[in-house]
Amino acid sequence: MTAKDYRVSDLAVARGGLVVLEGVGFTLRAGHALVLRGPNGVGKTTLLRTLAGLQPPAAGDIGLPPEAIAYAAHADGLKATLSVAENLAFWAAIYGTDRVETALDRMNLRDLRDRSAANLSAGQKRRLGLARLLVSGRPVWMLDEPTVSLDAASVALFADVVRGHLAEGGAALMATHIDLGLTEAEVLDLTPFKARGQAAGTASDFDEAFA
Repeated sequence: MTAKDYRVSDLAVARGGLVVLEGVGFTLRAGHALVLRGPNGVGKTTLLRTLAGLQPPAAGDIGLPPEAIAYAAHADGLKATLSVAENLAFWAAIYGTDRVETALDRMNLRDLRDRSAANLSAGQKRRLGLARLLVSGRPVWMLDEPTVSLDAASVALFADVVRGHLAEGGAALMATHIDLGLTEAEVLDLTPFKARGQAAGTASDFDEAFA
């Protein structure tokens, strides 16, 4: 499935009943990544959750159909008793794809395919969690701090995976402070959209793993 250009306009999002961002607007273009920036607590996770359809917007228009989106949040969302390959097969069945072998190769997981998720390191679990994006078959990837727990080599590996997704006509929207070296990426600073009367703090957002 190939992405198209998706427009978000005059969007307001709320956390705990309080509006944290308002007037957010951007266009997510096919073949490009958009990186969300801003201080902790400004509302990056809340924005991603809203765009992914996990909570309703407070106002505005989201031109992103939920069926186009694969969302990866802070948690890896793995089934601990299943092997690496079985975890990917589970998600492939959900999305109706046959991309397990591709995902194993692209995220350097083939040597771990028969190991249970419970016995993976934090970085390996993160790579497996991100590999689910590859089996989703969905054109828009939404990523919340995707490089957490990854070493430098794995960050570079993931950057190549995102670059490949964009080259195939996909799109990515991610909240990250890490420079992935994507020439296709644009940056959206959310600070100017902070709702009046709301200070950016350290309040926790919800932490669903994947949708």
